[in-house]
Amino acid sequence: MRDLFFNERGVRELAGNLARAWPAFRREAFLRDILPNLAPLGLNERCALIRDTLHAHLPKDFPKAVAILLKALGPERPNEGPESYPGFHIMAVCAYVAEYGIDDPARALPALREMTKRFSAEFAIRPFLDRHTESTLAVLHTWARDPHPQVRRLASEGSRPRLPWGMRLQKFVRDPKPVLAILDILKEDPELFVRRSVANNLNDIAKDHPDLVVATLRRWKKVRNPGTRWLVKHALRTLLKQGHPEALELLGYPRNVEVRISSLLVAPARIRVGDVVTIQFDVRSSAKTAQALMIDYIVHHVKANGRTSPKVFKLTTRRLKPGESARIEKRHSFRPIGIRPYYPGTHAIEIQVNGQSRGRATFELTQ
Repeated sequence: MRDLFFNERGVRELAGNLARAWPAFRREAFLRDILPNLAPLGLNERCALIRDTLHAHLPKDFPKAVAILLKALGPERPNEGPESYPGFHIMAVCAYVAEYGIDDPARALPALREMTKRFSAEFAIRPFLDRHTESTLAVLHTWARDPHPQVRRLASEGSRPRLPWGMRLQKFVRDPKPVLAILDILKEDPELFVRRSVANNLNDIAKDHPDLVVATLRRWKKVRNPGTRWLVKHALRTLLKQGHPEALELLGYPRNVEVRISSLLVAPARIRVGDVVTIQFDVRSSAKTAQALMIDYIVHHVKANGRTSPKVFKLTTRRLKPGESARIEKRHSFRPIGIRPYYPGTHAIEIQVNGQSRGRATFELTQ
């Protein structure tokens, strides 16, 4: 990712833009201070190097420096999600504003508004929310109604209490109500990538305040907007995996479901890392009326210390009539992906229906 985000091409593009915006900019000296030092650095270190080298080569007066940076930004990007942005070097420009403009929010925040149209300023806005909380929240309220969707997204994404890779906003971890007031403005946003950010923000908040999030989404569920209905379900995904009863009921899954799981089989009974197990079972309704079922499975992974750690996986949703049954089958791979290592030992598969455990089977994993 570091080579995708902060590479020689991006640094040269940034240097060229700055040279066109400010004739006094020493382009070659800027490149010499960055390019020979880039290769061994990680992603955050590369961002910091570009940020601090900007500071060394721009006027020390922040208003003058930020005016040059704004002039050098180039055209706005299409109205799409941040994954479509090619100009990742703008992230370092945003970081410059956060580091060297923190005491000048009156100039820094409008600059971030312009920069987020080229690359999301979700990380750079967070120091301002931490140090200048009330005034920055007031700005985000305005941005939540901005005509530019990237700016509206920033109002949500930048205020996420537990934004991945970003500094944690402990004030909002403790009390998310100021954030919820911003999200309330955005709940019917016409852009999917804005609504997705709102859902992710609520999912963050639910980790610390599940009942507050459920109460908020219960109110939002009454909104006659298909996009808001999608948002409600997406925002509840962690609580649904945890079997939070009120979250399940909000989506129409009763907590006191009447079902019976039978013929649960996990095969083969012994596998090696890299193999696949097949999970099979029958689910039968014993209720007198039709029931909506959310069926998940939990893999209890063995950890390095021999204990187990559960991870919930989505399986299927069904609506069964009285006495109706269904055969459920799922293949689960133990091929190493990402940073999760697999350790040998007795693993378990647990079936969960509407948040309640309904059966469990074990198998052996070897190296």
